[in-house]
Amino acid sequence: MSFAVKLMNWYRENGRDLPWRNTQNPYVIWLSEIILQQTRVEQGMPYFHRFLEAFPIVTKFAAAEEEEILRLWQGLGYYSRARNMHKAAKMVVDEYGGQFPTSYAEVIRLAGVGEYTAAAISSFSANEAKAVVDGNVYRVLSRYFGIDEPINGSKGKKVFAEIAGEMLDLDNAATYNQAIMDFGALQCKPKSPRCETCIFQLECVANRAGIVDKLPVKLKGRASKNRYFHYFIVQSDDRILMSKRGETDVWANLYEFPLIETEQDFMLEELAQTPLFSEYFEETARFTPLGNMTKHILSHQNIYARFYLLQDAQSLRTKKSNWNYFFVEKIDTLAKHKLIFSFLEKNKQLINPKF
Repeated sequence: MSFAVKLMNWYRENGRDLPWRNTQNPYVIWLSEIILQQTRVEQGMPYFHRFLEAFPIVTKFAAAEEEEILRLWQGLGYYSRARNMHKAAKMVVDEYGGQFPTSYAEVIRLAGVGEYTAAAISSFSANEAKAVVDGNVYRVLSRYFGIDEPINGSKGKKVFAEIAGEMLDLDNAATYNQAIMDFGALQCKPKSPRCETCIFQLECVANRAGIVDKLPVKLKGRASKNRYFHYFIVQSDDRILMSKRGETDVWANLYEFPLIETEQDFMLEELAQTPLFSEYFEETARFTPLGNMTKHILSHQNIYARFYLLQDAQSLRTKKSNWNYFFVEKIDTLAKHKLIFSFLEKNKQLINPKF
């Protein structure tokens, strides 16, 4: 029995029942694939339903305001995905008359769609014979064949793409691709893989050689940069001061509290000696620290954030052009990045009983 046949038999008995697998609608499949990039299924599921309810067809997605899309996305991270989705939806409307394409050659042209996503959409919606290669597939193939070529190197990517294509069941691309991804997620897991019950126990090179925990191999990325953010919550009656990030920022057009960034971690007493602090606040300004330092991890960045409540809004000396007051009840409608969204979720009553 071939690798593909054994794999698909396993899938029919053990595969996950996920809502986007009950359709061949390329728009719905696209939604799920983009949302699940770098996101666990459990975390992404509510967002999938939220977006599908708000935008049941691609034309509605394309017609939406970016701020509405970002607000629905908040808490998920990697906001460039949401912006690219909006661009892609507009491309579908402008170039394909609102009919979401299904061929690999057309889908890969869309903003935010790479080789994996294009293969997934084209195979799941039209059974096109394109092999998907994601983290699960890398792991299964590297262990099955005992390949120690780094999966994130240029040579490794080429090697695994070729092998994935060779192993693909050309007549059943959709089922095979779903099967190998589920097998990696459920059976051939990153940690504590279920080798003792694996259908490939005897054929798997890594299992026979006792090197399952050594594969796949991945090159180390560059070191992460540490950044230190000091956020100030400024309240005036039933309004809160919010700052909107710039167009080119990693959190472009998202809202947060007024911020001072420093090159190292400062306590409030040290921060008060900096020029920016003196520019923004009166010498008599008093602050209440809110909680401990929060660590937020981005790609190649570690954000260390502290939050302070300004006790008297009149102590604010300068208000930058991108700082504006919003009524408390309006804050929830603003698109915020995950660091601020999570802080507000945990500190609603602490900041303002009306929140």
